[in-house]
Amino acid sequence: MTTAQAARVRDPERSAKILDAAVELFASRGFHSVAMSDIGQTAGIVGSGIYRHFESKYAVLVALLEDVMTRLSSSADRIVAMHADTASTMKHLVETQIDFCLHNRRYVQLYRQEINSLQDSDRRRLRRMQRRYNEEWIATLLEMRPELDDSRARVLVHAAIGAIQSSVTLDSGLPPDEQAASLMAIAQNCLATEW
Repeated sequence: MTTAQAARVRDPERSAKILDAAVELFASRGFHSVAMSDIGQTAGIVGSGIYRHFESKYAVLVALLEDVMTRLSSSADRIVAMHADTASTMKHLVETQIDFCLHNRRYVQLYRQEINSLQDSDRRRLRRMQRRYNEEWIATLLEMRPELDDSRARVLVHAAIGAIQSSVTLDSGLPPDEQAASLMAIAQNCLATEW
């Protein structure tokens, strides 16, 4: 192995730079309009250098969309494990979704735009992760509001998550704490709960 190859292998930040560049480009221009050379240029590396980390542009997209669902699912698992009472669990699920959307706007935009660009097997796998994430919300809401049936709980959860995620398509101009407070109030109204 040459010194140059060793240096490339030792750069743990290169994959992150590639993904950061790709999410911006894919979300703003669309997956199909972006070339590997565009990603490389934005990341500050030669386009062909991306292939040391990802086998294709499609593999970059899959990695980005998997990251969205992995982070959200992991946070939901931690919240459910940490909080004994359902009101606290629901509040933290909502807060985490809001925080994720406010601080990862491009990732959420990309997921919403490009999930249907995936091959069937990848799309099904990510949709399963998404359903599992939603199930944590639904189960928590049903515990909080036992008068609801499963179908009504699903509608309310999808409305709350959809309302929160809609914030990624609008630059409200509000400071993040004010936007978070507004989104929290909207989610509470959608779920018809208080905490």
